[in-house]
Amino acid sequence: MNWFRSSRKKLQFFQFLGLFLCCCFLIISCRGSQTPTQTGNSSSPTTSNSSDRISVGSIQKPRTLDPADGYEAAISDIITSLGDRLYTYDGDTDKLKPQLATELPKVSPDGLTYTIPLRQGVTFHDGEPFNAKAMAFSLERFSKNGGKPSSLLSNLMESVTATGDYEITIKLKNAFAPFPSLLAFPGLCAVSSKAYEIGQGKFKPNEFVGTGPYKLVSFEPGLIKVDSFDNYWGEKPPNKGIDFQFLGNAASLYNSFKTGALDIAYRDLDADQVLSLQKEAQAKGYQVIEKASSRIDYLVLNVNQQPLDQVEIRQAIASMIDRPLIIERVYRGQAEPAYSIIPNSFETNKPVFKEPYGDGNVEKAKQLLTKAGFTKEKPFEFEIWYSSDSPQRQEIVTLLKEYATQKLDGLMQIKPQPVESTTLFANIPKSIYPSYLVAWFPDFGDADNYISPFFTCDKGSVETGCQEGASKSQGLSYYSEKMNQLIEAQRKEQDPKVRKEIFGQIQDLMAQDVPLVPLLQKKDVAFTQKHLKNIEINPVLGLSFWQVDKEG
Repeated sequence: MNWFRSSRKKLQFFQFLGLFLCCCFLIISCRGSQTPTQTGNSSSPTTSNSSDRISVGSIQKPRTLDPADGYEAAISDIITSLGDRLYTYDGDTDKLKPQLATELPKVSPDGLTYTIPLRQGVTFHDGEPFNAKAMAFSLERFSKNGGKPSSLLSNLMESVTATGDYEITIKLKNAFAPFPSLLAFPGLCAVSSKAYEIGQGKFKPNEFVGTGPYKLVSFEPGLIKVDSFDNYWGEKPPNKGIDFQFLGNAASLYNSFKTGALDIAYRDLDADQVLSLQKEAQAKGYQVIEKASSRIDYLVLNVNQQPLDQVEIRQAIASMIDRPLIIERVYRGQAEPAYSIIPNSFETNKPVFKEPYGDGNVEKAKQLLTKAGFTKEKPFEFEIWYSSDSPQRQEIVTLLKEYATQKLDGLMQIKPQPVESTTLFANIPKSIYPSYLVAWFPDFGDADNYISPFFTCDKGSVETGCQEGASKSQGLSYYSEKMNQLIEAQRKEQDPKVRKEIFGQIQDLMAQDVPLVPLLQKKDVAFTQKHLKNIEINPVLGLSFWQVDKEG
């Protein structure tokens, strides 16, 4: 479960408001067509744009660089540049390939034991040699130190041992077919046992000693500097280092890129700024790189609260959602419709919400609401909770409210319920919200990470809903014995074709029961100056900075 990574832009609205009050510059309109030219606050690039280093700008600052404790989006780009995992993803795909491993694991017939051969000739940034003991230490530390992402491994791994100088054996508590994909999670990188230790809460937030293509030079407020690692075992980066710069707001990021102070602007630009740079790209020589991200925006429906306990009501909500309208009005076309909680870039994706519900299927929504007993005089009052820190969430809910008012003949009244994000995420596991709007960022590139965290229920019934388990903690309260059986089956199944069939059944059941409604899949967009080349965005890991070449 990954709520820490879902708040990349939550302060943007307040930063813009403060910017207006303090500087009195024009803030771009959410609906307007004028070019965004606002000036940022005092945050500005802290290093010069040199010819042999790459300068990357974003907004969110990493809380820590310790891979055993970092779970926010801000740390991912840094860790994937500084560290290597057993497995990674091939190019701009979600296909696994060995990194510190030399081949995919050998799996025991019962699916509980994974034997992994390791690469030789690898050195840590502090000069220590990489071997099986070092890899076992790294995985054990991640599991035992109690960091924010530790449960990803501790809930699964029984033990990890060095069964040879360059071989580890991992025993699982329960069969888990996507385990190799989990091992590509950025935090599961190898770290030096000389620099780190195992123990509850024993973290080093300002250090990083791994085996990656870059080594850490400095970690300061507003700036992380990394240099190319001369003794890297793999292909050396074509640049000498990266300056990750964290600016105060999207305005500063936008202006710094336009003035050439940044080589790359990534992730944190708002919709109007993206459109502006796209329009100027040809004339200014900007490169625009787009890739469907692995992020899914969705609407949770608590099946244990009246009247959402009626499937007809949930189906009516699914029918009235107009994804293309949301994408056009709120995201200015910088997203794709999502008809499943599994991203459309995954082979296991099945667009199960498209045929039965479509987009803006107003007549079906009215029929279902009428069947459930609602009238213009007695409408369905539908509360949607969302983070007040997110301008996009506010726009979506406002748009849905206006749409329902105009199209549904008074049968549904949407009541927006903004709440501070910390409160929202604290209350979600209590299942107190009838509905809420949020986004999901996966931990690893397998469909299980979009299914198990939402629909698994350890204790419950159809009558009581989910009382314990993932579905309860996500605020769905959804219980289905058939869903539990299908999830368990795909987690054990090693055959990809059979797993795909099972995921198809899971998605069919999701569309039938509608415990949530998938809305859209955001695009990852990066802008680079014209003198850069070899720019690639992986749908799971993001931009591959270690491949970027800078000419001149």
